[in-house]
Amino acid sequence: MTITLSNEIIEKLKGFQKSEITEYYIYTALSKRVKDEKNSKVLAQIGEDEKRHYNILQNYTHSEVKPNKLKILWFYWIARIFGLTFGIKLMERGEEKAQHSYANVAEAIPEIAQIMKEEDDHEHALIEMLQEEMLDYIGSIVLGLNDALVELTGALAGLSLAFQNTRLIALAGLITGIAASMSMASSEYLSKKAEGDERAGKSSLYTGIAYIVTVAILVAPYLIFTNYIVCLAMTLTAAILIIFIFNFYLSVAKDLNFWRRFGEMAIISLGVSAISFGIGYLIRGFLGIEV
Repeated sequence: MTITLSNEIIEKLKGFQKSEITEYYIYTALSKRVKDEKNSKVLAQIGEDEKRHYNILQNYTHSEVKPNKLKILWFYWIARIFGLTFGIKLMERGEEKAQHSYANVAEAIPEIAQIMKEEDDHEHALIEMLQEEMLDYIGSIVLGLNDALVELTGALAGLSLAFQNTRLIALAGLITGIAASMSMASSEYLSKKAEGDERAGKSSLYTGIAYIVTVAILVAPYLIFTNYIVCLAMTLTAAILIIFIFNFYLSVAKDLNFWRRFGEMAIISLGVSAISFGIGYLIRGFLGIEV
């Protein structure tokens, strides 16, 4: 049976075609570059599914549609830099926003909507099969990052009012941060070891790295500028940005609620900073210290 489609529906189908063939090239390119054989096969299979989608749509549009080259480059490098799972889920999240457009097409071509739904479910199942080392240690990274944010923002806030000298604050902050990072990494190692986790060493390494990188970012303003109030403001801004970026990454890669996690971490970090700032003021006045 021949189905007559309106120009509007044909144009929508061409838009879907463009997305499908674009994703085919993204998945195929990534499958050829990843070293893990299992991940490579999963990506290649998803790519072939996307190409099959394209061919199904082409049967109705009778048109060749070129891929979006800019989108191919963008998501290819996002996945290469920030990890396969993040890059692919971010791309799929963008595609989900356009899914309601299929409703209008389904009225004219019911079988296409069903095929797309089945393939969409299949792709999500395949994406969940991807394995990345960093995501396996996300708990250790959260531990190091969160502890550094809470401890260092609080310590730097208190030190800022107590010392009011950016060099002294930076010195004290670095000593505190480096010592705390080693302590936290050691605690993570002992904790995982006690649980019988054979990856205790790597867990502690991820915790320590997350901690020390956060320390470096938070202390950096005190090594560059001389006004301690400006430095504190920049440190708190950096802390909020770190919380925002990390939780956005985590919400995409692990399908978690972004705003709830972001709000919790931001309130805790800023709350501890405010309390520490007040403590620094009280101690400075009580001891009569002038630096």
